[in-house]
Amino acid sequence: MKKLFITTVFALGTMTAFAQEEQATEAQDTATEAVAQDGFSEVSLEEVPEAVTSMIETNYPGATINKAHMNEENQYKIEVSLEDGTSGALLVDEEGNAIEQ
Repeated sequence: MKKLFITTVFALGTMTAFAQEEQATEAQDTATEAVAQDGFSEVSLEEVPEAVTSMIETNYPGATINKAHMNEENQYKIEVSLEDGTSGALLVDEEGNAIEQ
């Protein structure tokens, strides 16, 4: 009886772990859709203007650009990771000027 109880606990714990992974994936998909709803659509890193990349290199040395999104007004939402492990998003125009949010 004790073995049956322990087996049941492990089985339920495993199912819970899989359910959490599925919820995390759904949350990530929702976040991606939210970016598109803001009017920004993902662009390749090669499409980002030199002024934007040089601004990031100057103001955030060692930063890595992970993703780039652009809207119809040629504003860029750039997702960056810093060397210390932190990450964030920058909103800039095509000339590399920061835009207030």
